[in-house]
Amino acid sequence: MARRVFNSFHYKPDVHRVSQIRQMGAIEGQPILSSNKWEEVEQGGEAAIKKWIDEQMKGKSCNVVLIGSATAGRKWVDYEIKKAWEDGKGVCGVYIHGLKDLFGKQTIQGANPFKGFTVGERSLSSIVKAHNPPYTDSKAVYDYIKTNLPEWVEEAIAIREEY
Repeated sequence: MARRVFNSFHYKPDVHRVSQIRQMGAIEGQPILSSNKWEEVEQGGEAAIKKWIDEQMKGKSCNVVLIGSATAGRKWVDYEIKKAWEDGKGVCGVYIHGLKDLFGKQTIQGANPFKGFTVGERSLSSIVKAHNPPYTDSKAVYDYIKTNLPEWVEEAIAIREEY
């Protein structure tokens, strides 16, 4: 059975890439809201957004941050990383810039979203792994992520148990 995870990502530019990862079946993430449904949540303000995130994280064992070109530093991605770590969940990142979007385009690699966090004296980026597929071909990137994602999630959970 696939691990239940919470996927963090920058919606507009990366939703198609994230859909590809969800379709792999390697992990079970929360439902991806349509842009209209997400707007409904947003209209409720910060409290409604936090409530939605908190509810979706319940019962999940890991937060998988799907890192696109502009994921790092996004307010809600940061909230999700912080919440997952504080709740004792595994946290890992997967660079998805090599997957094609709906228009068949790849993008540039984004910054590591874990660099802005610390655990004691250490940067979270020195603890949490951000996996970067070593390919430029979208199909090879897809296959690499599909093959390795379950192992990365298990590793993230084991790392979190050490802290």
